[in-house]
Amino acid sequence: MITKNLIALIYETASIQRWNDHIRPWTGFTELDKQAHKMFFAYVLSMCEGDGVDMLKLIEGGIFEFFHRSILTDIKPPIYHRLMSQKGTQIDEWVLDVLREDMEKIGGGFYERMCRYYTDKDYAGLEKQILKASNYLTSNWEFQIIYPLNTKTFGIEQVKQDMLEELALSDTFKGYSYYMGSPYLQEFLSLIGKLRYQQRWAKAVRLPETFVMGHMLVVAILSYFCTLELDSPCSERLCNNFMCGLFHDLAESLTRDIVSPVKSSVKGLGSIISGIEAEQMNKTIYPLLPKSWHEKIRYYTENEFLSKIKNGQNTETVTSELINEHYNDDAFSPLDGEIVRVCDHLSACIEAYMSISYGVRSEQIVSGYTSLMERYENKITGGINFGELFRYFKFSEA
Repeated sequence: MITKNLIALIYETASIQRWNDHIRPWTGFTELDKQAHKMFFAYVLSMCEGDGVDMLKLIEGGIFEFFHRSILTDIKPPIYHRLMSQKGTQIDEWVLDVLREDMEKIGGGFYERMCRYYTDKDYAGLEKQILKASNYLTSNWEFQIIYPLNTKTFGIEQVKQDMLEELALSDTFKGYSYYMGSPYLQEFLSLIGKLRYQQRWAKAVRLPETFVMGHMLVVAILSYFCTLELDSPCSERLCNNFMCGLFHDLAESLTRDIVSPVKSSVKGLGSIISGIEAEQMNKTIYPLLPKSWHEKIRYYTENEFLSKIKNGQNTETVTSELINEHYNDDAFSPLDGEIVRVCDHLSACIEAYMSISYGVRSEQIVSGYTSLMERYENKITGGINFGELFRYFKFSEA
């Protein structure tokens, strides 16, 4: 089971400011948000590439690289790449050693695969290329925003040249060329980038501030780790649970965040909001994507907190317990919406807990924290003891 130390490490990246020696937006330019945006780029590039991509290796590679980067904090990219080119093997070994104690407690042989990812250069070769390109494309997306603000900043033209060279080096698989030739896909990822500016708990002063984009990655990682705790989860189940977590707030790029108290304040309001979100998705997002992608995106974003399976061409709502018993097979493409929902609430609880720990509290933060702790005190979903995870974040006086 994921440890409290690993969860804390995830949230440390919400405080790592990117481009912090340049003039930049104060929202959404954290390492957490960058890594989340990178995974959206990776998904799009993998879909452009086609059937040759192992989605499970891509997802895990993204998680491996996330924790690798979180350990190395905010080393400037040119220095980071120089260090890795000269001492990469030793640095990788050091990072793996730092993470060993906590990573070995993740189920399903996760740490062993992380070690192989960094020691076996032939492992996940295509997926590494996609993640490398995604990293550079995300950095370039950021750079296009800060460049006009920094035309007088020392060295900015060299940074620009470095970015162009990195992008040129990314053209190593056919999906990259397909993406670069598609203004629609580029607009899609730019639209998603707006989630980097949308603040969580918008009415509450809180530390550290987090944004919708980063929150989506946190939910995806938590959902993935929890799924690994199940008895031999199939590959589709692991991929679907991660992607559902990553995509679950996608509609907020169009509607902005509508907080839970508003959704539950009037009977039937939640279903009306869901209808509006679906309408906006159909109007704005799906026209930017190839039609062959639509079904899968709908699977991740519609009724995202219900557990479901594919039975032929039909989507059927089930429970995670039934998936454990009867549908834990790639043929059913199972998705544990219930697990994703608990991880969504766990993320919110951790955000409130951290702010209270830092001494920044409000009625909204305290109320949200208390409500979630009470709701999940002894919660078991899909055979996973979520009460244990929530107890990590219980104050002794609470």
